[in-house]
Amino acid sequence: MSTLPRALTLPPRTGTTPAEARRAARRRSRRDRATAWAFISPSVVVILGLSVVPVVWSLLLSFRADDLVTPGRWVGLDNYRALAQDPNFRTAVGNTIQYAALYVPLSLVGGLALAIALNRRIRFVGLYRTLVFVPFVVSATAQGVLFSFILDPDFGVANSLLHHLGVSRQGFLSDPGQAMFLLVLISLWSGVGFCVVVYLAALQDVPPELVESARLDGANLRQVLRHVTLPALTPVTVFLLLWQLISALQVFDLIYVTTKGGPLGSTTVVVYFVWQQAFQMFTAGYGAAAAYVLALALLVSGGVLRLVRAREGRVEGGRS
Repeated sequence: MSTLPRALTLPPRTGTTPAEARRAARRRSRRDRATAWAFISPSVVVILGLSVVPVVWSLLLSFRADDLVTPGRWVGLDNYRALAQDPNFRTAVGNTIQYAALYVPLSLVGGLALAIALNRRIRFVGLYRTLVFVPFVVSATAQGVLFSFILDPDFGVANSLLHHLGVSRQGFLSDPGQAMFLLVLISLWSGVGFCVVVYLAALQDVPPELVESARLDGANLRQVLRHVTLPALTPVTVFLLLWQLISALQVFDLIYVTTKGGPLGSTTVVVYFVWQQAFQMFTAGYGAAAAYVLALALLVSGGVLRLVRAREGRVEGGRS
């Protein structure tokens, strides 16, 4: 005799009140937040320990007379007043401005020129682009060691070639009149490559129909560059201007490896001056004050460029 299967019965559902649902949601939210903080807490500790804490500590240090060894004392704004009257600091500021005034525009112009030249279908263009970018990958320390050997006034390759050409030996990095210009050239050897890569990427985004329309209207290459290409590259140019300016104001390792601020202080820049005060003269508070003067200059430069860019955006929006 066959038996019929027994019908399955489900236990009766218990109703959940809105208050219980809210409590359960809050518990889940707390668990999710705890899990999230467990994952990001190592990064937060690293960021606080390597960026926020040193910034606050160095700011407080700039108001103290401290050598990092013996107990210091609070001096208020005395370090900043001393900087305003320090001729060595004024020399460092002047050298930094000279370096930036040469390096930034030359790197932008050279990068744009090379990018335009390489933005075409020519043979081995990939190899040329790689060769232009490779120096940017080389560290500034390695560059300094390399060019120190090349430009050595006694045994360097440069003076050897000049001797064979009948030109008298040059002091190069040991000559106060040549050292800064040579440092700018060394920096351009590597810094132009970055500008080339960024400009090449931006040139790929220039609408080809605009270029074609300009040519159909009778515009020559110079007019296309001025009225079509350069306006399209304005945002990238502002970015590169800010990036290269920050790099120029923070230059240190190349100078440390090659000239160590010499000869006769002709290549002492602000960052090298900070290092001298903190780790050679052991006046860390004074060096921290100089560092915050540089930080203020960087903030002002970035703010000015941002305002200029915003103003240009408003003008372009009004025209359209």
